[in-house]
Amino acid sequence: MVPLTFLYVPGDRPEVVRKARDAGADVVIVDLEDAVAPDRKEYARSATAELLSEPVADTAVPIHVRVHTEADVVALAELPGLAEFRLPKITHAASVHHIAAVAPRVALCPLLESALGIEHAYTVASAHPQVRSIALGEADLRADLGVRDDAGLDWSRSRVVVAARAAGLVPPAQSVFTDVRDLDGLRSSCVRGRALGFLGRAAIHPRQLPVIERAFRPTAREVEAAAEIVEAAVTDEGALALPDGRFVDAAVVASARRTLALAVRPG
Repeated sequence: MVPLTFLYVPGDRPEVVRKARDAGADVVIVDLEDAVAPDRKEYARSATAELLSEPVADTAVPIHVRVHTEADVVALAELPGLAEFRLPKITHAASVHHIAAVAPRVALCPLLESALGIEHAYTVASAHPQVRSIALGEADLRADLGVRDDAGLDWSRSRVVVAARAAGLVPPAQSVFTDVRDLDGLRSSCVRGRALGFLGRAAIHPRQLPVIERAFRPTAREVEAAAEIVEAAVTDEGALALPDGRFVDAAVVASARRTLALAVRPG
């Protein structure tokens, strides 16, 4: 299933993490970085290690961990409940190579949160086979750039979308929308993010999940158009003409297949 919703949960609240697995998100992200106070970091790591040591059911929601230090990576890398590490404040491919060597069997998602990280987006995205996705950390990036208006991040957002595609990765998910009460604002922001090429979004509260889900699911009209393209592609592997005269190529067909995959998601 293509994940659309990623729910952040503080790592020092294991009881909340357990509840989060039933909140309806496609992925739960245990946060050992910004969401945990400095004097709670060690407890958060040990609590997360205990949680990830539990047997994992085939139907369990995948758990990603946003680490704070290399010590987190070392402590959690071999645990059966871990699906992916999210690596904060990545600026160079060398950092990705280092973590991949420490945790050679874990999928990685570097987070680009600075001007330097954005400038190196493609080299980070293509740094190592363990990199499965990249994402923005917009709060830190906004501060680093001195951006006040949301539109000031659009170039960086597009840069990350292009870098992910160029590296053969899945489209990135949007960064969090921090006002959990403003669901209309979240909806509008998701529509804008989808137009820029993002797929799915991280959330910080369960009430945001249905809004994100609806915003990124294809409409009936989009599904119909995608089905027409895929049907036409069955008999032609090159550029092909649709009944209305439009020509489409392999990239358009791949996009149409992704649309159909999203359409059959449960819920």
